[in-house]
Amino acid sequence: MSTKSAPKLISGNANRPLATAIARRMSLHRGVSVGLVDARVERFNDQEIFVEVYENVRGEDMFIIQSTSNPANDNLMELLIIADALRRSSAARITAVIPYFGYARQDRRTKARTPISAKLVANLITQAGIERVLTLDLHATQIQGFFDIPVDNLYASPVFALDIEHEFKGRMDELMVVSPDVGGVARARELAKRINAPLSIVDKRREKAGEIAEMKVIGDVTGKTCIIVDDMVDTAGTLCKAAEVLMESGAKEVHSYITHGVMSGPAVERVANSVMKSLVITDSIQPTKPVVDATNIRIVPTAPMFAQAIQNTWNGTSVSSLFDADTLGPIYEGTYTT
Repeated sequence: MSTKSAPKLISGNANRPLATAIARRMSLHRGVSVGLVDARVERFNDQEIFVEVYENVRGEDMFIIQSTSNPANDNLMELLIIADALRRSSAARITAVIPYFGYARQDRRTKARTPISAKLVANLITQAGIERVLTLDLHATQIQGFFDIPVDNLYASPVFALDIEHEFKGRMDELMVVSPDVGGVARARELAKRINAPLSIVDKRREKAGEIAEMKVIGDVTGKTCIIVDDMVDTAGTLCKAAEVLMESGAKEVHSYITHGVMSGPAVERVANSVMKSLVITDSIQPTKPVVDATNIRIVPTAPMFAQAIQNTWNGTSVSSLFDADTLGPIYEGTYTT
């Protein structure tokens, strides 16, 4: 355990509302005010990033809250430069809290002469002086092995399970969890086990990148309320097409629970015009105004989970306990009312 009175939080510009919410939740946990360390993260005219920390952090246990979402390169550089500033200011330990880990889709070589960018990012983070990483629903869990430092990968499925049990109360026997592709079956199966629902798969075949040639439903979804589960929604093309295929296959209605709402380009418009009744995402990426204003998109908070994970990391207690809905239930108490 740190010899200091409390963990110290500092935030980049990627998702200040989430960082503030985490600090507020930690204040509730500890019974004392926990704020963000006073610092400025700015850009010079040529867009170079400059960081100045105004508070003494010598010997402190520091937690940098920074998603590497769009603009991914700017937010990644902010994270690295903040870490360097803290290391040179004699912080005792630096943990990167990265709710959304960018470059995670580049986790392997798909063809000749291509990079493994996720490994490169892992190297950069380690070399910047970061000693631990706390993240949420990595696109590929093997990315944890790219780091030579501890990585705690939290899961959204326990939070989603709490939300589903509240939103579909009295209709749980109608539910069918659906993986939008074969690669996401493990994630979908995990949620299906938590809510005691059957599992189906949408098998997609691509002629070329970005174009889906065929989609086929594996499993009987007739009369079912389908819940599509995935880690990321980008342009929402595949997601909306999967919802259409499920409805054509006899589904009663379709909802989606996706951890990271990247929501690029036409995503909001596609979701608004789709057959999906609702899309539920987390606030791991700061939602844009169109996302917030969309009538069929809902955002569930991750601050309670991250605040507890930071507290457990600082205390030296189990972070994996947060994988259990029984542990998360009290943490989210008041978020879902019956």
